[in-house]
Amino acid sequence: LRLGFFLALAASASAFAPTSILPRAGARAAKQATTMQLYGEGKLQGATVNAIPKSERPFMLDGTLVGDVGFDPLGFSEIIDLRWLREAELKHGRVCMLAATGMIVQDVYQFPGVTKTFGNLKMTALHDAAVKQGAMQQLLLWLGLLEIFGGVAIVQMLQGGDRQPGDFGFDPLGCAKNPEAFSRRQLVEIKNGRLAMIATSGMLHHYFITGKGPISLFTS
Repeated sequence: LRLGFFLALAASASAFAPTSILPRAGARAAKQATTMQLYGEGKLQGATVNAIPKSERPFMLDGTLVGDVGFDPLGFSEIIDLRWLREAELKHGRVCMLAATGMIVQDVYQFPGVTKTFGNLKMTALHDAAVKQGAMQQLLLWLGLLEIFGGVAIVQMLQGGDRQPGDFGFDPLGCAKNPEAFSRRQLVEIKNGRLAMIATSGMLHHYFITGKGPISLFTS
């Protein structure tokens, strides 16, 4: 069991740190349909948008990547492969969308058995209690195994495969059947993910200060 936890921990850590499989930036990301840059009533999101006015647009960000607004003040796109960066952005965005939803739900509903086991604990206090009781070890193990399988797909992509960042072939609702609708959904996902990363950070920090969840902060 300890070996399993160690392997899971190592796999999880590899998702957040560059490794030997991480190539240097040498080419632009594969071009994608320009319709991916359209939103709402045709508002352009690509090459004509520069997030930092009066600054030169980063060379690697040519507007073909979904959600590209030319924002790279630290120049990461000149150092690290864009496919790796987009994979990390999508992964963290998806995790934070789930986390933000969970933080809000804690304030309005409690699943059966949670109160009996953890009382009224929320947010990081609930996390700490779950760690002490050993519940989080199961998450570490199973999520670590998922990281291992996901890592194989990422390595294949970085070695020249045709896989797109964030694509694990999971589409039970058939969202990719309509290319135009799918393009908009990709843009919606990246924008909501970016917002969720900021929101999660904000909700965590105001919990550290007030000890209240995002809803109870305004209702109590």
